[in-house]
Amino acid sequence: MKLNFLFPNKFKRIGWFILIPSAIIGLITLIYECEPSFLDFNVPAVFVGEILSDSKRAFRMVNNNVLNEILGVLIIISSLLVAFSEEKSEDEYISKIRLESLVWAVYFNYAILLLSFLFVYGLYFLWVMIFNMFTVLLFFIVRFNWQIYKLKKSAYYEE
Repeated sequence: MKLNFLFPNKFKRIGWFILIPSAIIGLITLIYECEPSFLDFNVPAVFVGEILSDSKRAFRMVNNNVLNEILGVLIIISSLLVAFSEEKSEDEYISKIRLESLVWAVYFNYAILLLSFLFVYGLYFLWVMIFNMFTVLLFFIVRFNWQIYKLKKSAYYEE
C-alpha cells in the first residue's frame, strides 16, 4: 500500500508564486518598519498574564496592524506548498532526497536554536524565535532544491 502525503505538482508553482512576493514584502516591512495604515483593525486579543491573575477582562479588542499576521500565514502556507509538492517525476530516489533534506533541515535549525539559547538574549532572542517558525521549512526548501539541482546536473553530464 503506497501512501503519498504530497500535494500534486501544480501546487509547487502556486506556492512559489505566493512565497516570493510574501517574503520580499515581509523583509521590506521588517527592515524599514513600515506598515500601511489601511491594515489597522480592532482584533481580539488574549492577555495571558491577566488570565493567570483571574481577571474578568482577559479577552478584549485591541488595535493592531494585521500585515505581519497576513504575511506570516502566506509564508507558512506557501512554504508548505513548495516543500511538500511532488516533483514532476517523483521516484524513490527523490523521496530519499526529500527525507534526508527534511532531517538535515531539522538538525540545522535546532543547532541554530541551541546556539541562540546560549548566546542571544533579550529582545533579540524574541526575533530569533519568530524567525525560527519559518526556518525549518526554508532550510528544507533550499537543501532539497539544491540536491535536486545537483542530481539533474549530474544526470545531464552522464548523457
